[in-house]
Amino acid sequence: MKYVIFRFIPYFLAAAIAVLAASPCPGQPLTALEIMQQADARDDGDNMTCDRKMVLIDKNEHKRTRIMKSFTKDKGVDTLKLMFFTDPADVRDTGFLTWDYREGARDDDQWLYLPELKKVKRIASSDKSGAFMGSDFSYADMTRRVVDEWHYTLLKTDVVRDHPCWLIQAVPVNETVQDRYGYKKSILFIRQDIFMMCRAVHWLDEANKIKYVDIPDIREVDGIWTALEILAKTTRNGKTLHRTVFQTENVRYGQPIDEKMFTTRQLEKGL
Repeated sequence: MKYVIFRFIPYFLAAAIAVLAASPCPGQPLTALEIMQQADARDDGDNMTCDRKMVLIDKNEHKRTRIMKSFTKDKGVDTLKLMFFTDPADVRDTGFLTWDYREGARDDDQWLYLPELKKVKRIASSDKSGAFMGSDFSYADMTRRVVDEWHYTLLKTDVVRDHPCWLIQAVPVNETVQDRYGYKKSILFIRQDIFMMCRAVHWLDEANKIKYVDIPDIREVDGIWTALEILAKTTRNGKTLHRTVFQTENVRYGQPIDEKMFTTRQLEKGL
């Protein structure tokens, strides 16, 4: 997707170039902002198709499973995303479209198609902190964070699944950003080898609610480091309220996807 400058460079060389490019002087430690800029600029592929499964688990361990087909395409520095639910019957043909803009001055556009109403609903900025299709992910979580919308502090280093990580605190730059995400602050675990988030903790605006995110399965697919499993849970006062398991399969990059597919008309038309 964005910045495909490293795709054909051996990985260890790409990582070394990224560190040198971010550092003001060779050997000088990266700042929190420089780390996040490198994470934002990493190659995350383009023209991607995949199958996804989302498992919703309530506090009584009751599970609901939803199956999706997903498409992603870059348009300049921006990203277009389209997702259709294919199973079960009660959500089949529901569609979700995102125009993810790189610049924070322009709010991302998102639309949800509800087949039972035969209507496309635009997601307002004030609604983006709400739960996406009953999951622990918000509508804002379904887009890429704009680096300049957060203040960063490097807290320390740690190890997650044998990988050294930076722990970075992110605080919204203003109330508008905070309202959109519903987060007062976040702690992001960024892997030092691939500049990719592998874990996060978000403090929600709602009293005593915390959201935990873990990405236990990150693999190279077609030369792109890809999150194949994301786990999320929302807690209040230490008690789990809800969990979500988000799994991705059959990932393919470089697919022939027409930009005309990413429209509200396609949402109504379906797959």
